[in-house]
Amino acid sequence: MKTVAILISGQGSNMASLVRACRDEHWPARIAAVIANRAEAAGLEVARGLGVPVEVVAHTAHAGRESFDAALTERLDALGVDLVVLAGFMRILTEGFVSRFAGRLVNIHPSLLPAFPGLDTHARALAAGVRMHGATVHLVTPALDHGPILAQAAVPVLDGDDASTLAARVLAVEHRILPKAVRWLVEDRVRVSEGRAEVVGVPADERLLWEGGR
Repeated sequence: MKTVAILISGQGSNMASLVRACRDEHWPARIAAVIANRAEAAGLEVARGLGVPVEVVAHTAHAGRESFDAALTERLDALGVDLVVLAGFMRILTEGFVSRFAGRLVNIHPSLLPAFPGLDTHARALAAGVRMHGATVHLVTPALDHGPILAQAAVPVLDGDDASTLAARVLAVEHRILPKAVRWLVEDRVRVSEGRAEVVGVPADERLLWEGGR
């Protein structure tokens, strides 16, 4: 049985999809807490409605990233977590924090990495004129948005799309691939070698979701 903490900053829709999948599919895991860096994060109320304990570790209460990450580490250690999921957590974590949870820290990013790391991914995709966009679940490393890839989902960029319509289409597939990838970690299926992740018992094509497909 793995103990999981989910970190959020906003609405918490990916968090909710993860909590529901864990319960509905009877994973060998428990969600110990949903932790937000903002007391006003709407996802906290969503988590309460799902019966998950919530906490706030406010970044504004700390003088810098090191102090905030130390406080966050203290809470995660107290919870005895085996796995930390960043589900819309809008903070850049220090190298010390990432190293502390190496191999146990997973993020979902709204682009087909390595394309468009960082912020404003949907607007940047539209500006670049790409015809395919999507989302990536990856293990977190000190290099921003460049850790070993666990799963990706691709959606078409449609004529007439703006950043909002594209974001909505991407979010729908995020809700599908994040629970899938986290379950692989919970079940100890992930192996990392030379910066690449393999998932035991999962063919490579099952790690890519096409809109309307698997």
